[in-house]
Amino acid sequence: MEEIKEIKNKEKKFAAKLSVLSNSTLTLLKLIAGVISGSIGIISEAIHSGSDLLASIITFFSVSEAAKPADNDHQFGHGKYEDFAGFVEGLLIIFASFYIIYEAIKKINHPSLVTMDVGLGLVVMFISVVANFFISKYLFIIAAKTDSPALFADGEHLRTDIFSSLAVFGGLFFVRITGNPIYDPIIAIVVAVIIFSAGYKLCEEARKNLLDASLSENETSQIKEIIGEYVGDEIVSLKYLRTRKAGMRKNIELTLIVNGELQISTAHELCDRIELHIEEHLQNTDVTIHLEPNC
Repeated sequence: MEEIKEIKNKEKKFAAKLSVLSNSTLTLLKLIAGVISGSIGIISEAIHSGSDLLASIITFFSVSEAAKPADNDHQFGHGKYEDFAGFVEGLLIIFASFYIIYEAIKKINHPSLVTMDVGLGLVVMFISVVANFFISKYLFIIAAKTDSPALFADGEHLRTDIFSSLAVFGGLFFVRITGNPIYDPIIAIVVAVIIFSAGYKLCEEARKNLLDASLSENETSQIKEIIGEYVGDEIVSLKYLRTRKAGMRKNIELTLIVNGELQISTAHELCDRIELHIEEHLQNTDVTIHLEPNC
């Protein structure tokens, strides 16, 4: 079990490093293209990628911290680091969206008379779309495999970057064929709306975990179904179920009504079987079981 956890932690760290490298490169390329072309759309994408870069750095830090074992100061582990990172990343994305809208409105109200050179921008946006498609896909695979909210948040950032880069690409294309630069700030506002939506979703999901919201209805139903399989001579009924999530770890507390004549050794073995059964179905679980005799 420990070896599997170590393998997953290494995969998470590698994915986080890859995201940092990708975002660093794309941010620099977009910034150069935006300055050369004078496009607010490309500069907005550079800001977007810059926020993704900062988010990736936060993700790498949170993944590293969350992998640490429980200690005296954090007796339930460090899983909340990932949830906190997801919330901060969401706020960064929301802030970036407002800044882009501000700059775009300024450009609409005071249009530039300088002809935009969009050729380099079109190439950079195409590279961004291709790179983010493959890297976000990889991040989602590792996030699902390791149940990492921080990597999932990072993947969401890059996926929104795909759509926003496509939007900027389209805006630059229209500028090129029409010669009218108004499409550039309009597309920048569309990008900002996409970014804001992604940021809000990330904040909401992280908020649920930080405030100890219950696991999903599907996961809760699975737990109840598993307990139902053991109801019989030993277990009478499920009295109480409480769940929450901290990073990749799912904390589950159960109170079971059992046969009052059940021996301690038998009861202990029963709890072990139930914990293993839940782990096999939900994975990354920490199960605490309290038994009460049927009076």
